[in-house]
This record gives sequence, structure tokens and C-alpha cells, in this order.
Amino acid sequence: MSIYNPPKQQQITFKTPTVQSFTVAGSGTYTLPTSPSPLYIQVVAVGGGGGGGGGGTGGGPGTNGGDTTFGSIITAGGGHASSGGISSAPGLGGTPTISGGITVIAIGGGGGSSGDISSSNSIGGAGGNSALGGGGVGAQPGSSPVSSGVANTGGGGGGGAALTTGGGGGGGAGAYANVIITSPASTYSYTVGNGGTGGTAGTSGFMAAGGGSGVIIVTEYYQ
Repeated sequence: MSIYNPPKQQQITFKTPTVQSFTVAGSGTYTLPTSPSPLYIQVVAVGGGGGGGGGGTGGGPGTNGGDTTFGSIITAGGGHASSGGISSAPGLGGTPTISGGITVIAIGGGGGSSGDISSSNSIGGAGGNSALGGGGVGAQPGSSPVSSGVANTGGGGGGGAALTTGGGGGGGAGAYANVIITSPASTYSYTVGNGGTGGTAGTSGFMAAGGGSGVIIVTEYYQ
């Protein structure tokens, strides 16, 4: 009598995905892990937020947020700054540009809001929100201070308030990009966008706040 011995099933092991986050504004190099190497990576990138405009007559403009880039594949554009002063234009949101990989989603940053033009105690405009939120608040004189965009969200900075007509506009938020890269290269250069600075105070006005810095989050998948 023969005895049937079924073949042993092959044991399959799984490696948990790993994550590298880049939260400091500036440039650097991403290095793919080895032993084992990921089959693909998923990259989330957010541009820096623009600065709010200064309040009051002659309030200064903010500066634009920096672009966040990953190789030549992703550019998450930084938010634009408000022009500052009476009836200042709020900043527009940044724009994403994708040049490869598989785009999961790409969203432009939210624009800032206009400052108040009341005859007295004008409130500064709020900063725009990115896909991660983080827009700063424009404050009224004598109340809570104007706030910056939250770090690593790309939120725009709040506009400066004014004792008279002319609250500054809020800064625009950075763009958001979520991209899968199959068969990734061993290294990629990257830049995390800085948050723009807030505009200076004008006559009877207050200084605006800066935008939040951007971020890059890379998730590495092995099976």
C-alpha cells in the first residue's frame, strides 16, 4: 500500500511597510532601502504656504511658499503670498505638477481670504488650507494674535489686522500630491518647501504671519 505525502506548503513572509518622513525645509537625497528593496513607493508631497499680507495703509506683502519636489516626478507648488495693505489681494494656492508614476490624487492649495475693510478694527484674512489643513488665523486688534500656518501642512499665514480700514489678506496654501512610483530608483533628490514670511505692518496696522512649511512622506512597500 502506498502512502500519499502531500507537498509542504511554502511559507510566505511579509515585511511591514516602512516610512521615511522629511519635515525640515531644505534639500536632500532620499535613499531607497536595501535587503530587501521595496517593490514600489508611495510619495506624499505638500508645498510650503504663502505668507499673509501686512495690515494697515502701506502694509507689506508676504513672500511665497517654496515648492516641494521629489526627483523630476513631483512638484507640489508653494502657496502665493498676499500683497498686503488696504484691499490687499489674498494669496492663491499652489499648483501640483506630476511628471511620472501613478497619480493617486493631486490637489491645488486653498487660497487665502481677504482682509476686512471695516472703518475700524479690521480683521486680517485667514490663510488658505492645504489638503492637510493648517491655515493660519487673521486676528482682530486687541484679541488673539495673528497665527502662522501650521508647520508641515503647507497652510497659508494669516493676514495682519489694522486699527483702521485695511486688514491684510491671508496667504495661499501649498499644493498636495500623492503618487505611486513603481520600480523606484536607488536615490532621488528632494526639496521640502519653506513657509513664506508675513508682510510688515503698515500705518495703524499689524504684521502678518508666515506660512507653514511643506513635507514629504515616503511609504515603502515590499509585497
